Amino acid sequence: MDGTLQVKTTAHPETDALTVDALEGLSQPQKTLSPKWLYDHTGSALFERITQLPEYYPTRTEAGILRDNAAALAGLVPNGGALVELGSGASVKTRTLLDAGAHFGAYVPIDISRDFLFETADDLAQRYPALTITPVVADFTGPVALPPTLAQTPKVGFFPGSTIGNLVPERAQALLAGARNWDGIEAFILGADMVKDTHDLIAAYDDAQGVTAQFISNILVRLNREAGADFDLSAFAYRASWDPELARIDMALVSLRDQSVTLAGEVIAFRDQEPIHVSAARKYTPQSLALLAHSAGWEVATRHTDADDRFSVVVLTPRD
Repeated sequence: MDGTLQVKTTAHPETDALTVDALEGLSQPQKTLSPKWLYDHTGSALFERITQLPEYYPTRTEAGILRDNAAALAGLVPNGGALVELGSGASVKTRTLLDAGAHFGAYVPIDISRDFLFETADDLAQRYPALTITPVVADFTGPVALPPTLAQTPKVGFFPGSTIGNLVPERAQALLAGARNWDGIEAFILGADMVKDTHDLIAAYDDAQGVTAQFISNILVRLNREAGADFDLSAFAYRASWDPELARIDMALVSLRDQSVTLAGEVIAFRDQEPIHVSAARKYTPQSLALLAHSAGWEVATRHTDADDRFSVVVLTPRD
């Protein structure tokens, strides 16, 4: 393979899509905003800061698991095969596999943040000149069209960071089922955070420096900038809470007073202490993770974890 950077794009999310999605979510009895809109350039950079916070154990723990098992995980990709990553961000953890995967033919990072994706792809093209890097701008929570030039190339999927836990169960199942139907798919490497002490969980999503609060609040900044909304950021506060029944952390922006906000000519009323649900982070047990995989046409072939079983990197293989 040569070291050229091949670019494959889909339509970049338009402002009207953001506006329509926000209006729909904010018109519900339980107001919501989709977490996919968190990841503009600023949001992507803020998330990378979160991964460096002392409270945010998932990144460090998963990175250690990947380092300890890099050879085995990279070995899942056949010679000349492609590693396809959903929600690639800065591809920081991916580099552990790329360093161990000199035999890889291609790397396909998929992300919704176009500018951030291309910046990362350019950096990787310089670091791995023998690897064909084909970035795809897409919302991985929906159908993803992989590059047709790689249609016949054997593939291994990669979805680290426990981002699977940010999806509602139906969407998580649909994502895994969609990957199961990729041409040439041979395995799927999935990172998943495990159920643990509630204090540790909440601290990871409500850091002392307030970076997570800034990250979640960035969705209001984006609506003001791109959709002409008039959210007063000082009138909303970030809140993280644990839902034991659903085994998830909920992240919300709470109105601090009775107020009204205008978005695309529509007036949206908020009560004092009314939340906007922005994101959730579901946690798993080995049993619930295996059940999710099985329902999407996979089986757990291998589970790699840390000494305290705080995080899992599982290898899924197609189920007959």
